[in-house]
Amino acid sequence: MIIDIQKIPVKGLRIIEDFNFASKELVEEDAVFLEPVHAEIEIKKIQSKIKIKGKISTKLNLTCGRCLSPYLYKVDSSFDLVFLPIENFELKEELETEDLEKLFYSNEEIDLSEIVLEQLNLSFPLKPLCSDECAGLCPVCGQRLKDKKCNCEIDKVDPRLKQLSLFKRG
Repeated sequence: MIIDIQKIPVKGLRIIEDFNFASKELVEEDAVFLEPVHAEIEIKKIQSKIKIKGKISTKLNLTCGRCLSPYLYKVDSSFDLVFLPIENFELKEELETEDLEKLFYSNEEIDLSEIVLEQLNLSFPLKPLCSDECAGLCPVCGQRLKDKKCNCEIDKVDPRLKQLSLFKRG
C-alpha cells in the first residue's frame, strides 16, 4: 500500500487495514501465519517530516527453539516512526549515531506494507520458546522432556572440559 505524501490531509490520515504477507517474507523461517496482520496506523505530515504511529497484531505458529514443538505466538506491537525526505539528507564521509536512527522516503511516497512487515519482523523473539520453563529434548534419545521424562543417563561434564578431568584423577 503506497502512501502519496502530497495527498496526506492537514488533519492526517488514519488507516485500518489487514495485510496478507507470505510466510517466506518473515525472518523467522518456520513461522506460519494463522491470520492476516491487522494494522491501525496514523500518519501525519509536519512540513517535510512524516510521522507514522501504529499498532500491529496477528497470530502465528512458531517452532520452539528447545523442544521443536509448534506453538501459538501472538504479536501485539506498537511503533512510532519519523520519516524524512532522502533528498534532504546530506551524504557524509562518516555516519554519526543519530544518522543511523533516521528513516527516509523518496519520490514523495512511503510503502506502508514494507513498514508493517519490518515492524512484524522486529517483534520476533531472538530464540522462540514455547515457554520459559521448556526443558527441550533429551540429548541422548531425543524425547521431548515436557511430554514425559526419559531414563537416559546424561553425562553432566562439558565435553570441552572432559580432558581436564583426566589430570584430576592422576
